Amino acid sequence: MMKLDIQMFAVPFHRVSKTRKRMRRSHNAIELPGTTKCPSCGETIKPHRVCPKCGTYKGKKVLSNESE
Repeated sequence: MMKLDIQMFAVPFHRVSKTRKRMRRSHNAIELPGTTKCPSCGETIKPHRVCPKCGTYKGKKVLSNESE
């Protein structure tokens, strides 16, 4: 019986150039998360969340801090 050399996985037809490979990967870069400043204390916070420093959300006091 004759043994065949058959590849069982995908083999590309053409070599992918460095430029084309880098263009494909250009969208894979890690981005920094969006941040905003708290309007009452100026602390950098994630948007649409309560400020951990002063406890305000949309200009209203939501959390009471034990330190005050």
